[in-house]
Order: sequence, then C-alpha cells, then structure tokens
Amino acid sequence: MWQEVIVGVIVAACAFHAATKYLPAAWRRQIVYTLSKRGFDQDKLARLFKTQASCGDGCGSCGSCETPAAAPDAPKDTGVTRRVITLRVQR
Repeated sequence: MWQEVIVGVIVAACAFHAATKYLPAAWRRQIVYTLSKRGFDQDKLARLFKTQASCGDGCGSCGSCETPAAAPDAPKDTGVTRRVITLRVQR
C-alpha cells in the first residue's frame, strides 16, 4: 500500500518537473492561466513555471539590450601584469 503511494508521489513530482522545464512556453502560460482561474496565486505559479519576462523578451529591465558605451581611445594602465602560461605537452 505505502509503496504505491510513494511511487505515485515520485511520478507526480517527475511529471511536474518535466512540465515546468520541457513544455513549450505557450502551454506553460496556459497552465498558469487555468490554475490561477481556479484560485491559485498567479505570481507564484508564473515563477514556478518560469513564464515571467526574461532578458530575451526585450523587456529592458536588465540593461543588456542597451547600446554599449563608447570604448576609450587609449587603453589605461591598470598596473596588472599579464602572465603567459606555457604548456609543454609530453607524449
């Protein structure tokens, strides 16, 4: 009896993990929408199913889509010397 319950919980957890990771984004959004209509918290579900806006959506919140600053003309001396590590391959 307990073995079937434990196996059922493990299978449900695996199915949930696969749904949050491998389903297409449109399906995940639909799952979040359907569950939020049934009384679940939409923000928590969106975070769980990873459907909130990300950097690739062009939202502009992370600043990576902005144009980069112009590079200075002359490199500045930072006082850090660079070491060259030579590798000797023995065969």
